[in-house]
Amino acid sequence: MEIIEILGYVGALIIGLVLGLIGGGGSILTVPVLVYLLSEDPVIATAYSLFVVGVSSLVGAFRNMQKKLVDFRTAIVFAIPAFIAVYVTRKFLIPFIPDELFSVGGFLITKNIAIMLFFAVIMILASYSMIKSKNKATDEHQTIQYNYPLIIIEGFVVGTLTGIVGAGGGFLIIPALVILAKLPMKKAVATSLLIIAIKSLIGFIGDVQNLEIEWNFLLSFTALSVVGIFIGIWLNKFIDGKKLKKGFGWFVLVMGIYIIFKEFTK
Repeated sequence: MEIIEILGYVGALIIGLVLGLIGGGGSILTVPVLVYLLSEDPVIATAYSLFVVGVSSLVGAFRNMQKKLVDFRTAIVFAIPAFIAVYVTRKFLIPFIPDELFSVGGFLITKNIAIMLFFAVIMILASYSMIKSKNKATDEHQTIQYNYPLIIIEGFVVGTLTGIVGAGGGFLIIPALVILAKLPMKKAVATSLLIIAIKSLIGFIGDVQNLEIEWNFLLSFTALSVVGIFIGIWLNKFIDGKKLKKGFGWFVLVMGIYIIFKEFTK
């Protein structure tokens, strides 16, 4: 096993570690780790990422269910359009995109390059969300309200983005649940994990029908991420996750810029 491959598996552990420490964000690393360290094709990498993100989030969701933090009504309203969008995106839209899209000044934009560039933009948006989060206190006992049309639209948008880039989209879901459903922050984070878990795994079903899956590799990579989650949950008792979140946001920003640079200098 080469050193870069070992680093890839260490990356799997770090993905889970970040999820366990700050409750999100780790999934944004999955595609870069799979593409740049483990040499996976970007389309395959986004598919594998859906599985890793889905299983990892499910672990967190079960923990939150035990604490009675998950708002199932909000999860259902948001999740149904998200499920449909992510499945349709993976099953029909991704295979439909041609391998060669267009050229700019003699530089050919391929499907793989476009996916990685789009992913980099999502990383930069996610980093902004993490860096600028103010962690304001929210009334845990306020009345939950439901703006159904906007929640459904947001569900479709997040589902489509998840289908394209293979990331969970928690940085989009959590603000939507706080603003549109008036959920307290703790319940929004807990509910988003359940939504992310199910829609990611449903999106992966669309890939199973289109792609050859290396199950041994995928299950071992996912297992390391889950181990990382439990280590992160344990470390969370000793480390301030809010401070880590901002620092991780800067790291994600640098990674996003690096991906753009790397894709344009191949």
